[in-house]
Amino acid sequence: MPADLAVIGLGQLGLPLAQAAVAAGIPTLGYRTGPEGGSLTPAELRRMLAGGFRPSTSPAELGRVRTAVICAPTPPGADGSPDLAQVAEAARTLAARLRPHTTVILESPVHPGTTEEFLRPLLEEGSGLRAGRDFHLAYSPARVDPGNRDFVPAHTPKVIGGLTPACTESAATFYGRLTDKVVRARGPREAETVQLLETNYRHVNIALVNEMAVLCHDLGVDLWDVIRCAETKPFGFQAFRPGPGVGGHALPQDLSSRSPRALRMVELAQRVNNRMPQYVVQRAATLLNEHGKSARGARVLLLGVTYKPDIADQQGTPAHEIARRLLELGAHVSYHDPHIPAWSVLDRPVPRADSLYDATADADLTILLQHHRTYDLQGLSVKAQLLLDTRGATPTGAAHRL
Repeated sequence: MPADLAVIGLGQLGLPLAQAAVAAGIPTLGYRTGPEGGSLTPAELRRMLAGGFRPSTSPAELGRVRTAVICAPTPPGADGSPDLAQVAEAARTLAARLRPHTTVILESPVHPGTTEEFLRPLLEEGSGLRAGRDFHLAYSPARVDPGNRDFVPAHTPKVIGGLTPACTESAATFYGRLTDKVVRARGPREAETVQLLETNYRHVNIALVNEMAVLCHDLGVDLWDVIRCAETKPFGFQAFRPGPGVGGHALPQDLSSRSPRALRMVELAQRVNNRMPQYVVQRAATLLNEHGKSARGARVLLLGVTYKPDIADQQGTPAHEIARRLLELGAHVSYHDPHIPAWSVLDRPVPRADSLYDATADADLTILLQHHRTYDLQGLSVKAQLLLDTRGATPTGAAHRL
């Protein structure tokens, strides 16, 4: 059966889209652009193959679809801006096979203006076709929350911004097969800026509670109790929680390289969030010192090294910097994570704890960096000599909280 849809890029953005399309009965071609980090369990792959999914490395097959969605990763470049190299590669590969009347949609996180100023010329030059006349072009911000079982694609509204009204409607028709609600933006720039606002909203609010965590520790106030009480307010407040840093695939953007007016709030939030790994290490060293131990030579066990609970994704995880700083202090660092069988820091493998309870009892300090569901925190808090909880997940009084 020929595919109706090509998902170009099978990482954390592309795989959920491909799964949603297959679930909706759309024959789907999955085209991998590189080592993107997404993965399927054998059972998930079998279900997708049975539902009409076909992974491929043949560019020729891209010319046989009616809709192509580019989900290539855009990791931070040298200047902190999204690196568009994989988007460019995907665009050139698609352009060489692009047929008239195809709908092309970009979902990768990008700066506003990228669809029109960067992607459009690549597609037009490589195909000889004109966007908005010969093929449809649109942007839709990816709304993927890895590991979240409540907000699946079918129940998450999709924002669409097309180059022309006809482009918007073509993209809306496609997404209308996947989700309950489609929201039409005025154009691709507005849709791209939706992604910018949503991402920056997350980072700014996390930065606020991270600063509150530092302040509350200095004041002897239980921030986690403050948040518990504050989130009972039925209006004007959404609860965010502090942590050892901010990971994920969507980068905060202040647009200082593209606009004379930078988003100063975002720039400040980045500085606050980027300091959290160092703050965690400072707290760890202080705890050890208060109990008559030095960070040098101390056995430190890190629990959970992914950026989100219950998934294997390590994109932007603060665990790397925390481990690096501890190693530089002379600590002996080991880790446990049910989703990560092997882990390296500074190009050196970090010992993995096989017996979690024995390793916790043996460590001078255990630091909870990610709260995976499999962790029995009550039991671990009893076993641990010292436990620093950066997620507020342990019972009150069972650990030292961030």
